[in-house]
Amino acid sequence: MSTKTLEKTSARELDPKKLAARKRRYRKAEPYIWIAPSLILMCLFIVVPIVCVFATAFGKVDRFGRISGFGGFENFANVLDNPEVGRVFLNTIVWTVLVVVISTVLGFILALLLNNEFKGRKIARAIVVFPWATTLVVQASVWSFIINKDFGALNTLLKTFGIISTNIDWTPTPEAFFAWEIACGIFVTIPFVCFTVLSGLQSIDSSLYEAATVDGAGYWSKLFKITIPLVKPSLTVSTVLNIIYVFNSFPIVWTMTKGDPAYMTDTLVTYLYKLNFANFKPGEAAAISVIGFVILLACASLYMISTLKKGDE
Repeated sequence: MSTKTLEKTSARELDPKKLAARKRRYRKAEPYIWIAPSLILMCLFIVVPIVCVFATAFGKVDRFGRISGFGGFENFANVLDNPEVGRVFLNTIVWTVLVVVISTVLGFILALLLNNEFKGRKIARAIVVFPWATTLVVQASVWSFIINKDFGALNTLLKTFGIISTNIDWTPTPEAFFAWEIACGIFVTIPFVCFTVLSGLQSIDSSLYEAATVDGAGYWSKLFKITIPLVKPSLTVSTVLNIIYVFNSFPIVWTMTKGDPAYMTDTLVTYLYKLNFANFKPGEAAAISVIGFVILLACASLYMISTLKKGDE
Protein backbone atom coordinates (compact mmCIF):
# COMPACT_ATOMS: atom_id res chain seq x y z
CA MET A 1 0.00 0.00 0.00
CA SER A 2 1.41 3.42 -0.97
CA THR A 3 2.02 6.33 1.36
CA LYS A 4 -0.78 8.38 -0.25
CA THR A 5 -3.28 5.58 0.26
CA LEU A 6 -2.35 5.31 3.96
CA GLU A 7 -2.69 9.07 4.36
CA LYS A 8 -6.17 9.01 2.78
CA THR A 9 -7.26 6.12 5.01
CA SER A 10 -5.97 7.90 8.13
CA ALA A 11 -7.73 11.10 7.10
CA ARG A 12 -11.02 9.26 6.67
CA GLU A 13 -10.64 7.58 10.08
CA LEU A 14 -9.84 10.90 11.76
CA ASP A 15 -12.70 12.74 10.07
CA PRO A 16 -14.56 14.47 12.98
CA LYS A 17 -17.99 13.88 11.46
CA LYS A 18 -17.37 10.17 11.00
CA LEU A 19 -15.93 9.87 14.50
CA ALA A 20 -18.97 11.63 15.96
CA ALA A 21 -21.32 9.36 13.99
CA ARG A 22 -19.40 6.30 15.20
CA LYS A 23 -19.67 7.49 18.82
CA ARG A 24 -23.41 8.06 18.44
CA ARG A 25 -23.87 4.54 17.08
CA TYR A 26 -21.83 3.16 19.96
CA ARG A 27 -23.88 5.08 22.53
CA LYS A 28 -27.08 3.69 21.06
CA ALA A 29 -25.72 0.15 21.11
CA GLU A 30 -23.98 0.41 24.50
CA PRO A 31 -27.04 -0.38 26.69
CA TYR A 32 -27.78 -3.49 24.64
CA ILE A 33 -24.15 -4.61 24.93
CA TRP A 34 -24.30 -4.31 28.72
CA ILE A 35 -27.60 -6.16 29.12
CA ALA A 36 -26.78 -8.84 26.54
CA PRO A 37 -25.22 -11.26 29.09
CA SER A 38 -28.30 -10.97 31.33
CA LEU A 39 -30.64 -11.49 28.39
CA ILE A 40 -28.70 -14.58 27.29
CA LEU A 41 -28.83 -16.05 30.80
CA MET A 42 -32.55 -15.26 31.09
CA CYS A 43 -33.22 -17.02 27.82
CA LEU A 44 -31.19 -20.07 28.85
CA PHE A 45 -32.51 -20.47 32.38
CA ILE A 46 -36.01 -18.93 32.21
CA VAL A 47 -37.42 -18.73 28.69
CA VAL A 48 -36.13 -22.11 27.45
CA PRO A 49 -37.42 -24.07 30.50
CA ILE A 50 -40.82 -22.35 30.23
CA VAL A 51 -41.06 -23.29 26.55
CA CYS A 52 -40.09 -26.88 27.38
CA VAL A 53 -42.73 -27.08 30.13
CA PHE A 54 -45.45 -25.78 27.79
CA ALA A 55 -44.35 -28.20 25.10
CA THR A 56 -44.57 -31.08 27.58
CA ALA A 57 -47.93 -29.93 28.95
CA PHE A 58 -49.52 -29.78 25.50
CA GLY A 59 -47.77 -32.80 24.05
CA LYS A 60 -48.21 -36.56 24.07
CA VAL A 61 -45.60 -37.63 26.58
CA ASP A 62 -44.53 -41.08 27.71
CA ARG A 63 -43.34 -41.88 31.22
CA PHE A 64 -39.76 -41.06 30.26
CA GLY A 65 -40.65 -37.52 29.14
CA ARG A 66 -40.37 -38.15 25.40
CA ILE A 67 -42.79 -36.07 23.34
CA SER A 68 -44.34 -37.91 20.39
CA GLY A 69 -46.79 -35.30 19.15
CA PHE A 70 -49.34 -32.64 20.01
CA GLY A 71 -51.81 -33.76 22.66
CA GLY A 72 -53.87 -30.61 23.10
CA PHE A 73 -55.50 -30.33 26.51
CA GLU A 74 -55.35 -34.06 27.21
CA ASN A 75 -52.86 -33.69 30.07
CA PHE A 76 -54.94 -30.95 31.67
CA ALA A 77 -58.08 -33.08 31.41
CA ASN A 78 -56.28 -36.03 33.01
CA VAL A 79 -55.08 -33.84 35.87
CA LEU A 80 -58.50 -32.38 36.56
CA ASP A 81 -60.02 -35.87 36.55
CA ASN A 82 -57.85 -36.89 39.50
CA PRO A 83 -60.01 -36.90 42.66
CA GLU A 84 -57.27 -35.41 44.84
CA VAL A 85 -56.70 -32.32 42.69
CA GLY A 86 -59.51 -30.34 44.32
CA ARG A 87 -57.98 -30.87 47.75
CA VAL A 88 -54.52 -29.93 46.45
CA PHE A 89 -55.82 -26.67 44.97
CA LEU A 90 -57.64 -25.84 48.21
CA ASN A 91 -54.52 -26.58 50.24
CA THR A 92 -52.48 -24.32 47.96
CA ILE A 93 -54.93 -21.43 48.32
CA VAL A 94 -55.16 -21.81 52.12
CA TRP A 95 -51.38 -22.19 52.41
CA THR A 96 -50.61 -19.12 50.30
CA VAL A 97 -53.29 -16.82 51.74
CA LEU A 98 -52.68 -17.62 55.42
CA VAL A 99 -48.88 -17.52 55.22
CA VAL A 100 -48.81 -14.28 53.22
CA VAL A 101 -51.51 -12.44 55.19
CA ILE A 102 -50.41 -13.42 58.69
CA SER A 103 -46.69 -12.99 57.99
CA THR A 104 -47.38 -9.57 56.45
CA VAL A 105 -49.35 -8.39 59.49
CA LEU A 106 -46.85 -9.75 62.01
CA GLY A 107 -43.86 -8.59 59.96
CA PHE A 108 -45.32 -5.08 59.76
CA ILE A 109 -45.88 -4.96 63.54
CA LEU A 110 -42.36 -6.27 64.18
CA ALA A 111 -40.90 -3.67 61.81
CA LEU A 112 -42.68 -0.90 63.74
CA LEU A 113 -41.16 -2.21 66.96
CA LEU A 114 -37.64 -2.53 65.53
CA ASN A 115 -37.85 0.97 64.07
CA ASN A 116 -37.97 2.44 67.58
CA GLU A 117 -34.85 3.37 69.51
CA PHE A 118 -34.15 0.96 72.37
CA LYS A 119 -31.20 -0.74 73.99
CA GLY A 120 -30.14 -3.90 72.16
CA ARG A 121 -31.96 -3.02 68.93
CA LYS A 122 -29.08 -4.29 66.79
CA ILE A 123 -29.12 -7.63 68.62
CA ALA A 124 -32.89 -7.87 68.18
CA ARG A 125 -32.57 -7.22 64.45
CA ALA A 126 -29.88 -9.87 64.16
CA ILE A 127 -32.09 -12.41 65.95
CA VAL A 128 -34.96 -11.68 63.56
CA VAL A 129 -32.68 -12.41 60.60
CA PHE A 130 -31.84 -15.97 61.79
CA PRO A 131 -35.04 -17.71 60.56
CA TRP A 132 -34.61 -16.05 57.17
CA ALA A 133 -30.92 -16.92 56.91
CA THR A 134 -31.45 -20.60 57.76
CA THR A 135 -32.45 -22.96 54.95
CA LEU A 136 -36.07 -24.02 54.78
CA VAL A 137 -35.16 -27.70 55.06
CA VAL A 138 -33.43 -27.06 58.39
CA GLN A 139 -36.35 -24.94 59.63
CA ALA A 140 -38.88 -27.62 58.68
CA SER A 141 -36.76 -30.33 60.33
CA VAL A 142 -36.57 -28.28 63.53
CA TRP A 143 -40.33 -27.76 63.57
CA SER A 144 -40.89 -31.48 63.01
CA PHE A 145 -38.67 -32.16 66.03
CA ILE A 146 -40.50 -29.58 68.16
CA ILE A 147 -43.98 -31.07 67.60
CA ASN A 148 -42.94 -34.73 67.74
CA LYS A 149 -45.23 -36.62 70.16
CA ASP A 150 -42.62 -38.96 71.66
CA PHE A 151 -39.48 -36.83 72.04
CA GLY A 152 -40.47 -33.38 70.81
CA ALA A 153 -39.15 -30.23 72.44
CA LEU A 154 -42.63 -28.78 72.95
CA ASN A 155 -43.89 -31.71 75.04
CA THR A 156 -40.59 -31.82 76.95
CA LEU A 157 -40.80 -28.11 77.77
CA LEU A 158 -44.43 -28.30 78.90
CA LYS A 159 -43.71 -31.33 81.09
CA THR A 160 -40.68 -29.60 82.62
CA PHE A 161 -42.86 -26.68 83.72
CA GLY A 162 -45.57 -29.06 84.98
CA ILE A 163 -48.19 -27.84 82.50
CA ILE A 164 -48.85 -31.36 81.17
CA SER A 165 -48.23 -34.81 82.64
CA THR A 166 -48.38 -36.93 79.47
CA ASN A 167 -47.23 -36.26 75.95
CA ILE A 168 -49.72 -34.59 73.63
CA ASP A 169 -50.15 -35.60 70.02
CA TRP A 170 -49.90 -32.24 68.26
CA THR A 171 -50.70 -33.71 64.84
CA PRO A 172 -53.70 -36.03 65.34
CA THR A 173 -55.18 -35.21 61.92
CA PRO A 174 -53.82 -34.15 58.51
CA GLU A 175 -55.45 -30.75 59.03
CA ALA A 176 -53.51 -30.29 62.27
CA PHE A 177 -50.25 -31.23 60.57
CA PHE A 178 -51.02 -28.81 57.74
CA ALA A 179 -51.68 -26.07 60.30
CA TRP A 180 -48.20 -26.65 61.76
CA GLU A 181 -46.72 -26.41 58.28
CA ILE A 182 -48.48 -23.07 57.84
CA ALA A 183 -47.08 -21.92 61.19
CA CYS A 184 -43.57 -22.85 60.04
CA GLY A 185 -44.14 -20.98 56.76
CA ILE A 186 -45.26 -17.89 58.66
CA PHE A 187 -42.26 -18.07 60.97
CA VAL A 188 -39.71 -18.15 58.14
CA THR A 189 -41.51 -15.47 56.10
CA ILE A 190 -41.86 -12.82 58.81
CA PRO A 191 -38.21 -11.63 58.62
CA PHE A 192 -38.45 -10.86 54.89
CA VAL A 193 -41.57 -8.73 55.40
CA CYS A 194 -40.10 -7.13 58.49
CA PHE A 195 -36.91 -5.89 56.86
CA THR A 196 -38.66 -4.85 53.65
CA VAL A 197 -41.06 -2.69 55.64
CA LEU A 198 -38.26 -1.53 57.94
CA SER A 199 -36.35 -0.14 54.96
CA GLY A 200 -39.46 1.83 54.02
CA LEU A 201 -39.95 3.10 57.58
CA GLN A 202 -36.40 4.40 57.81
CA SER A 203 -36.85 6.41 54.62
CA ILE A 204 -39.71 8.45 56.16
CA ASP A 205 -38.66 11.97 57.14
CA SER A 206 -39.00 12.42 60.91
CA SER A 207 -40.15 16.00 60.36
CA LEU A 208 -43.50 14.64 59.15
CA TYR A 209 -44.11 13.04 62.54
CA GLU A 210 -42.93 16.19 64.33
CA ALA A 211 -45.36 18.33 62.33
CA ALA A 212 -48.20 15.88 63.01
CA THR A 213 -47.40 15.94 66.73
CA VAL A 214 -47.52 19.75 66.74
CA ASP A 215 -50.94 19.53 65.05
CA GLY A 216 -52.14 17.27 67.87
CA ALA A 217 -52.15 13.95 65.99
CA GLY A 218 -51.97 10.81 68.12
CA TYR A 219 -50.14 7.53 67.50
CA TRP A 220 -52.94 5.87 65.52
CA SER A 221 -53.58 8.96 63.45
CA LYS A 222 -49.89 9.16 62.48
CA LEU A 223 -49.86 5.43 61.76
CA PHE A 224 -52.77 5.54 59.31
CA LYS A 225 -52.14 8.99 57.84
CA ILE A 226 -48.34 8.96 57.52
CA THR A 227 -46.72 5.58 58.15
CA ILE A 228 -48.94 3.21 56.21
CA PRO A 229 -49.35 5.42 53.07
CA LEU A 230 -45.58 6.00 52.85
CA VAL A 231 -44.70 2.37 53.54
CA LYS A 232 -47.33 1.04 51.13
CA PRO A 233 -44.92 0.67 48.15
CA SER A 234 -42.52 -1.47 50.19
CA LEU A 235 -45.41 -3.45 51.62
CA THR A 236 -46.84 -4.05 48.16
CA VAL A 237 -43.52 -5.30 46.79
CA SER A 238 -43.03 -7.67 49.73
CA THR A 239 -46.59 -8.99 49.37
CA VAL A 240 -46.26 -9.72 45.66
CA LEU A 241 -42.88 -11.42 46.13
CA ASN A 242 -44.26 -13.36 49.09
CA ILE A 243 -47.17 -14.66 47.02
CA ILE A 244 -44.71 -15.98 44.43
CA TYR A 245 -42.29 -17.45 46.98
CA VAL A 246 -44.94 -19.04 49.20
CA PHE A 247 -46.96 -20.40 46.29
CA ASN A 248 -43.83 -22.12 44.96
CA SER A 249 -42.53 -23.20 48.36
CA PHE A 250 -41.52 -26.85 48.32
CA PRO A 251 -39.11 -27.67 51.21
CA ILE A 252 -41.41 -27.08 54.20
CA VAL A 253 -44.29 -29.30 53.09
CA TRP A 254 -42.03 -31.95 51.62
CA THR A 255 -39.75 -32.13 54.67
CA MET A 256 -42.55 -32.26 57.24
CA THR A 257 -45.15 -34.53 55.59
CA LYS A 258 -44.32 -35.13 51.90
CA GLY A 259 -47.97 -34.31 51.30
CA ASP A 260 -49.16 -37.41 53.17
CA PRO A 261 -51.46 -38.96 54.09
CA ALA A 262 -53.13 -39.49 50.71
CA TYR A 263 -52.38 -36.01 49.31
CA MET A 264 -54.14 -34.39 52.30
CA THR A 265 -51.31 -31.93 52.94
CA ASP A 266 -50.04 -31.53 49.38
CA THR A 267 -49.73 -28.21 47.57
CA LEU A 268 -49.41 -27.82 43.80
CA VAL A 269 -45.61 -27.89 43.93
CA THR A 270 -45.32 -31.10 45.97
CA TYR A 271 -48.16 -32.69 44.00
CA LEU A 272 -46.52 -32.10 40.62
CA TYR A 273 -43.27 -33.45 42.04
CA LYS A 274 -45.05 -36.69 42.94
CA LEU A 275 -46.73 -36.85 39.54
CA ASN A 276 -43.39 -36.57 37.77
CA PHE A 277 -40.96 -38.51 39.94
CA ALA A 278 -43.21 -41.01 41.76
CA ASN A 279 -46.08 -41.65 39.36
CA PHE A 280 -44.01 -41.05 36.18
CA LYS A 281 -46.56 -38.73 34.59
CA PRO A 282 -44.43 -35.83 33.28
CA GLY A 283 -47.20 -34.55 31.01
CA GLU A 284 -49.64 -34.10 33.88
CA ALA A 285 -46.91 -32.64 36.08
CA ALA A 286 -46.15 -30.10 33.34
CA ALA A 287 -49.86 -29.28 33.09
CA ILE A 288 -49.90 -28.49 36.83
CA SER A 289 -46.81 -26.32 36.32
CA VAL A 290 -48.55 -24.37 33.56
CA ILE A 291 -51.61 -23.82 35.76
CA GLY A 292 -49.41 -22.50 38.55
CA PHE A 293 -47.49 -20.33 36.09
CA VAL A 294 -50.72 -18.77 34.79
CA ILE A 295 -51.96 -18.06 38.34
CA LEU A 296 -48.73 -16.33 39.34
CA LEU A 297 -48.56 -14.48 36.03
CA ALA A 298 -52.03 -13.10 36.70
CA CYS A 299 -50.98 -11.91 40.18
CA ALA A 300 -47.81 -10.28 38.85
CA SER A 301 -49.75 -8.67 35.97
CA LEU A 302 -52.26 -7.11 38.38
CA TYR A 303 -49.37 -5.66 40.37
CA MET A 304 -47.68 -4.28 37.25
CA ILE A 305 -50.92 -2.77 35.94
CA SER A 306 -51.63 -1.03 39.26
CA THR A 307 -48.02 0.21 39.43
CA LEU A 308 -48.14 1.62 35.90
CA LYS A 309 -51.45 3.34 36.59
CA LYS A 310 -50.03 5.01 39.70
CA GLY A 311 -46.99 6.07 37.68
CA ASP A 312 -49.22 7.70 35.04
CA GLU A 313 -51.20 9.51 37.71
